[in-house]
Amino acid sequence: MDFIIPVIDAIIAYPFITFIILVALAFDFTNGMHDSANSIATVVSTRVLSPRNAVIWAAFFNFLAIFIVGTAVAKTIGKGMIDISFVTPLVIFCWLLGAISWNLITWWFWLPTSSSHALLGWYLGAALSSWWVHAVILSWWTKTIVFIFLAPFIGAVLGFLLFILSNWIAKNFQLSVVNRASRWLQLLSSALYSIGHGANDAQKTMGIIVSLLLSAHLTKSPEPPMWVIIWAYLAISAGTLTGGWKIVKTMGSKIVKLRPIDGFCAETASAVSLFVASSLWVPVSTTHTITGAISWVGSAKNARAVNWGITFRIVWAWILTIPSACFIAYGLHVILSMYIGV
Repeated sequence: MDFIIPVIDAIIAYPFITFIILVALAFDFTNGMHDSANSIATVVSTRVLSPRNAVIWAAFFNFLAIFIVGTAVAKTIGKGMIDISFVTPLVIFCWLLGAISWNLITWWFWLPTSSSHALLGWYLGAALSSWWVHAVILSWWTKTIVFIFLAPFIGAVLGFLLFILSNWIAKNFQLSVVNRASRWLQLLSSALYSIGHGANDAQKTMGIIVSLLLSAHLTKSPEPPMWVIIWAYLAISAGTLTGGWKIVKTMGSKIVKLRPIDGFCAETASAVSLFVASSLWVPVSTTHTITGAISWVGSAKNARAVNWGITFRIVWAWILTIPSACFIAYGLHVILSMYIGV
């Protein structure tokens, strides 16, 4: 029990820092809740798993990523995108408030928007409100913005090619054999996608907490401590367990009706895209990646079967996410900085 005393001392000494860490974990939870649809929508809509079993499956593999991937994305968020010498706890607090609000609003309106891009937009806006352009590390922002477009494109193209290849192979087998094999393959692809989701998105929360610790001079390393890593994965996995059912409906059936083999192609393509981005230290949108893959797999099957109205509605939400979040965070930071001297 001796380890509890230093924790209590730290909480008493840094109450605002402790509060922001809890808010960061709350964001991680809403991220899991919001983006759980990405992990389970296809596997639920194709009836490979029941909704209850699907969220348990996804949450387990979200957490399993802790043993498989490193913390490269966390280092990018923690120190690679904004000059950390300009960051204050208030900036991070505004960043998190906005990102949580965005997750809840878009969840309410059934929109599978990007929690990641909302987070980046809020961070950028809060940062610009204090220091303008010289605080922004443009090289990493350029790389991230390129991947905003590249990640869903990679997922879409891979999904399209996998669909063509899998259907070419499947034509040599009976339909019952194909369906049975596809169901097992979709379990595998869903697990891979959930690992990719946990690997990329949980690390964003780790990066936030590391930024906070660096700004408060409580650490000198951009490497997340083990307690941060564990709590980040626990929070996103717990959020996934809640299941974002409204967004599941949009992702799983409103864009296009999917068969198990279609779900396998979309999830596998998305997982590959996420693993590539994580290996390059780039924070990307898991939502963009899976939606692009689902749309292109659907168009490979039958372009008219895709609900392009829903797809374009999602695209517009993507386009508006970063600038809207940036603008609101800018205003929020200006207002709060007048009343909170942190």
